[in-house]
Amino acid sequence: MNQLVALLNDSLIRTKHVENAAVIDLKQRKVCASTFGFNVPPENVLNLIDTFCKNLPQVRRGGLYFKEKHYKCLRADEHSIYLQNVYGGLIVVKTKTFILVATYGVGMYPSVCVEAVEKL
Repeated sequence: MNQLVALLNDSLIRTKHVENAAVIDLKQRKVCASTFGFNVPPENVLNLIDTFCKNLPQVRRGGLYFKEKHYKCLRADEHSIYLQNVYGGLIVVKTKTFILVATYGVGMYPSVCVEAVEKL
């Protein structure tokens, strides 16, 4: 777990690509690593997992609530979702075993944030 946190910090946080990031284990249905101070509530974990399993069309139309903020969907496919609101954005990427979720703030370059998370 320490290696995963270090990877998030080195690849995303220290490079200023995103503000916060967390990795969700799909099998255990819980956060297995996150950057300092970034807590993803259990209901948000389950919501993100369900989004990829059965709610992707709904997210495309209506957006997504994450940590009590509503995000409008800008792009969504079976492996990634890119959302935005007035506070910044949310990037969610799914692999076979994990979901990586990251936030970025106003003034950050969304395309760089999305690209960095998808590459990681």
